[in-house]
Amino acid sequence: MPRELAQPLSRTPRPHPEPGRARRAVAVGAALAALAALAAAGPSAAAPGTTAAPAASVPAERTLLVDGEYTQRFLELYDKVHDPANGYFSPQGIPYHAVETLMVEAPDYGHETTSEAYSFWLWLETSYGQVTGDWEPFNHAWDTLEKYMIPTTENQPTNAAYDPAKPATYAPEFDHPSQYPSQLDTGVSVGRDPIGAELESTYGTPEVYGMHWLADVDNVYGFGAAPGSSELLGPDHEGTSYINTFQRGPQESVWETIPQPSMDDFSYGGENGYLDLFTGDASYAKQWKYTNAPDADARAVEAAYWANKFAAEQGQPEAVADTVGKASKMGDYLRYALFDKYFKTPGCESTSCAAGTGRDSAHYLLSWYYAWGGALDTASPWAWRIGSSHAHFGYQNPMAAWALSNDPDLEPASPTASDDWATSLDRQLELYQWLQAPEGGIAGGATNSWEGHYADRPDDVATFYGMAYQEAPVYHDPPSNQWMGMQGWGVERIAQLYEETGDERAEAVLDKWVPWVMDHITVTDDSWQVPSNLAWSGQPDDWDPADPGDNAGLSVEVTAYGQDVGVAGALARSLMYYAAGGEGEQHAQAQQVAHDLLDAIWTQNSDPIGVSTTETRADYSRFDDVLTSEGGDGVYVPEGWTGTMPNGDEIGAGSSFLDLRSFYTDDPQWQKVQDHLDGGPAPEFTYHRFWAQTAVATALADYDRLFGEDVPTDDTTAPSVPQGVTATADGTSVSVSWSASTDDTRVTGYSVLVDGEAATTSSTTSATVTGLDPETTYEITVTARDAAGNTSAASEPVSVTTGADDGGPGPVEGACTAVYSTTNSWSGGYQGQVVVTAGDDGAPGWAVTAPAGLSTTNLWGGVLSGGTITGAAWNADLAPGASTTVGFVANGTAPADGPLACD
Repeated sequence: MPRELAQPLSRTPRPHPEPGRARRAVAVGAALAALAALAAAGPSAAAPGTTAAPAASVPAERTLLVDGEYTQRFLELYDKVHDPANGYFSPQGIPYHAVETLMVEAPDYGHETTSEAYSFWLWLETSYGQVTGDWEPFNHAWDTLEKYMIPTTENQPTNAAYDPAKPATYAPEFDHPSQYPSQLDTGVSVGRDPIGAELESTYGTPEVYGMHWLADVDNVYGFGAAPGSSELLGPDHEGTSYINTFQRGPQESVWETIPQPSMDDFSYGGENGYLDLFTGDASYAKQWKYTNAPDADARAVEAAYWANKFAAEQGQPEAVADTVGKASKMGDYLRYALFDKYFKTPGCESTSCAAGTGRDSAHYLLSWYYAWGGALDTASPWAWRIGSSHAHFGYQNPMAAWALSNDPDLEPASPTASDDWATSLDRQLELYQWLQAPEGGIAGGATNSWEGHYADRPDDVATFYGMAYQEAPVYHDPPSNQWMGMQGWGVERIAQLYEETGDERAEAVLDKWVPWVMDHITVTDDSWQVPSNLAWSGQPDDWDPADPGDNAGLSVEVTAYGQDVGVAGALARSLMYYAAGGEGEQHAQAQQVAHDLLDAIWTQNSDPIGVSTTETRADYSRFDDVLTSEGGDGVYVPEGWTGTMPNGDEIGAGSSFLDLRSFYTDDPQWQKVQDHLDGGPAPEFTYHRFWAQTAVATALADYDRLFGEDVPTDDTTAPSVPQGVTATADGTSVSVSWSASTDDTRVTGYSVLVDGEAATTSSTTSATVTGLDPETTYEITVTARDAAGNTSAASEPVSVTTGADDGGPGPVEGACTAVYSTTNSWSGGYQGQVVVTAGDDGAPGWAVTAPAGLSTTNLWGGVLSGGTITGAAWNADLAPGASTTVGFVANGTAPADGPLACD
C-alpha cells in the first residue's frame, strides 16, 4: 500500500509587487510530497454552475444606517467593485486577484484567486452590512467561499484513513529548487497530531474545514481540478480549478515555479504527474493535497467577529449567526497552524530531536501554512496532515485569537480550542514585542526548522521560545519582510485589538510603531507617498518574558517609497484604530495622517473602476529567464525530466516561466512586455487588485464609523521656526545643526538654505553642505516642513566663513561612473536611483551631476546640493571597483534612464 507522503509545503505569498521585482515569492515547499489529483478514469462529477452571483452586482436601492462623506466614498468604491462591467468577479461570482490578467506576483496570473481575496471580500461585505444593515452579501460571500475554496468530500476523498499518531512522512526542505526532489525519509520521527481526533469527534467528519490558498478561476492552465469533482476535468472545464505553484524552498520565487493541479492523477506533467519534481520516492501514487493560508482564514474569522458585533448592535444578530458559526468552525481547524510542521518540539536542531506527544509540539503562532492530503484511490486509502515550522509576524492575528478565545459566538466547539487560542493570543503579542526594532518597525519572524530540515543553528542566533530568529522567514526572493505591506497587515490587527479591548501590550507596541510610520508618510495637495521597501540589520535580543531586552542590535531603514494604494489603505486603517483607541497628541496625529492619506488616495488615485496607480515592472524581464547554473535564477527542471502542460507546453531543463505559460503571449497587454524583453524600457501597468480596493474601501467606511463628524480641518499651520542654529566650516564644507521644531501634526523634515537658496535637506536636526567656494562668507538659515507641506519661516541667520582650498587634487575625470534608472513611477511622481561605481583607483569624495531639474527633499544614501549629488558620511569614499546606490523620490516626470557625469 502507498504510504503517507509528507509535504514540505508551500503557501501563499502577498499580492503586490515591490518596485522592480515581483514581491509575492512564496517559497514554502508546498504539499511537497502529495500533489493531489482525481482519478483520470471514471464518471465526471458535475461542475459547479457558472451563473453570476447576486453579490457581484450593484444594488438598485439601499437604506443607510450611518452616513457621511467617507461612507459615501465607501459606497462609490463598493459599487465599482460590484459592477459586473468592471471585471472584479468571474462568471461564477468568484473574486479575481485582479481585474487585469497580465500580472505576476504571487498568483502568477491576474485571474487566479487566493483565499486572501476571499477574506478581503468578507471584510468588504462586513463594512457594507455595518453601513446598510443588509447582511445578505456577507453571507453570500461566505457561501461562495465555502463552495469554491473549501475542498468538498469529493476533493478530499480519503480523509477517513488519516491516523493522528502518524500524521505524515518526513521530507526535508532545501534552500534552492535545484536541490529537489526531496527524498522521503521514514527514519525521521514525527510527533502525534493532538487535535485530529478531537476535531473529528466534534464535527462528526474526518474532513478539514479550511480554505485552499490558490485557484485558477478561468482554468487557464487547463487542469480542471474543479470543486466537487473527483477527477481532473481538463481544458474543457469552464469553471475554477484548484492549483498550486510554490513547492521548492525559500529561494523559489514566483518566476521559478512549476504550476500543478491540487489533484494529481498523472494526466499531465511527466510519467508521475508532477510529484517527482518535488519529492523523491520509490514509487508514486495518485493523490490530492491542499495548502491553507492561515492569515487568510484568520482574517475571515476576524471579519466574522466584526460582522457579528455590528449585526448585534443593529438588533439582528440572527442575520449572521449561521455564518459566524462557520467562522468558528474554521477557527477550530486553523489551530493546525499553531503546531510545528512535523509536530516536533520547539528548539529542534536535528532531525533526531524529540517528537511531540501533545501540546509540546505547539509554538502557538500563526505559521506560514498548514496542509493536508492523501490518496485518490479509495480502495487503498491514506491521508496526511502537517503544520509549519515557520512564523512571520505579518501573518499573526491577535484580534482573531482574542475573538476565538473570548467571544462566546466564535469560541470553537472543540473542548480545548478556546484555551489554545488564549495561549496563542499571549504568544503572538510577545512575538510583536520581541521583533520590534528601536525605530518602531517589526522584524521578520522565527522558525523551528533551521534551513527547512531542522539543521544545527548558528550559536549566536536569537531565540523565542526555542524558535530561531529569521530576518526573512519563508521566502528570500525578494526577502519576505522587505515589503511594507507586511507592516500594514500585521499591525492593523493589533490596532484593532487595542481599540476593541484596550490591551496594554498592544498599546505599547503601537506607541512605538505609529510615530515611526507617520514619520515616513508624506501627503501634499498633488502627491503622496508611503514606504514600500525596508532593509533590516542585526537581530533582536533573546526573548525573556520576565526581562525583555531593548533590541539595541536590531535596526530598520526605509529604502524606497511609492504609491501602493492597498498598503496605504492598510496603514491608514492601522493609524485610525490606534487613534480611536486612546487620547493624546499622538493619537490625534494618527487620525490626521490617516485622514489626509485617505483624502489623497481618493482625489489623486480614483479612476472609473476603482483606485490605482501606474507601476513600472522592471521585474518582467524575468519572463524568459532560463536557469544557467545551480543556485541561479530560472525554472529548475532536473536533467532528463520531461513533461507537458495541459495545453501542450513542454516542461524540461531550460524551460522558462513563459515557456510553461505560453498563453501570456495572447494577452492584450503582452506587446509591451515583449518590447521590454527585446531591449525596450520596463513596461508600465495600472492594476486593480481586489484586496487593494477592499483595503481602501473598508478604511473609508471605518473612518466615519470610528470618528463620525470628527473630521480634522485642513492643516494650514506651519511648524515652529528652527532654533539654535550653528554652522561650522571645514574647508569648503559646512556642518549645520539646530534644535527640533514642533508642529500640530508632525515635522517631516528640514531644508538648509545658503544665502537664501536651498542647499540640502535632512530628516534629522543636522546636515552638511559641501562644494562651497573657499574663503567665502555665507549666511545659513534652516526651515522646517510638516506632513501637509507647510513650511516654517526661516531661522535667524548665522554667518560662517569657509576655509582656504586645501590644495588637494581637483575633480578627477573618469574616477567613477554613475548610471540613473527609474525604479517606480506614479501619477505626479517617481522613484529613482543612481548607482555610482569607482574606477581602478577608487573615488574619494565622488560627485555626480544630478538628473536635470531634480529637486527633492526625500533622498537617501547621498546629499543633493546645487544640482550635484555627493556621498553621505558612510559612502563618500569608494574603494577601487566599489559601488554605492543613492535613492530618492521626486515629483514630476521621471527623466530618461542613462549615464550621469561623475568625478
